[in-house]
Amino acid sequence: MDRPRTDHGHPALANLLGRWRGTTRLESGPWGAERTVDAEMTFTLVAGGSAVVQSYRHTESDGSHFEGHGIFTVDPVRRDVLWYYVDSVNPAPDAPARCTWHDGDLQVERHAGAGSIRHTLRVTGGVLFDVAELRRDDSAGTDLRDRSAADGATALYKPFMTSRYRRDPGVPAE
Repeated sequence: MDRPRTDHGHPALANLLGRWRGTTRLESGPWGAERTVDAEMTFTLVAGGSAVVQSYRHTESDGSHFEGHGIFTVDPVRRDVLWYYVDSVNPAPDAPARCTWHDGDLQVERHAGAGSIRHTLRVTGGVLFDVAELRRDDSAGTDLRDRSAADGATALYKPFMTSRYRRDPGVPAE
């Protein structure tokens, strides 16, 4: 049996490890009125160091909650990061999304029938930011990756969820 990996698959993933607590601000939309909720994000090293599991949960003022879970792993051929994510509202995707790195930010774009969601994760000054942006497709049958606005410009993403966390001091990074 081989020894477990210790490189976390990609060096930038190591910076995310641990439990983070903070808030998520949700813009108004089909999911309800604009509001800020308590939130938690945890990144845990698994499978002998070959993957990182992400868990997200926020609690609404009425006690209900939303949760999502992802797994990050490195594509052994292309050496970039793959992300497979499911949550308590949306159907599971057919395949993992490919992540990209922009100046230390981890960015991932997922395409679905009604639109695209882009997440950007960044750790700056001990604070983890997670910005989720939505791009809606209002025309049936249009490939979102090729969609353009009426003026020929690319359709814009609009933030719908912005989270800000600090690492929980009681839970060490792995």
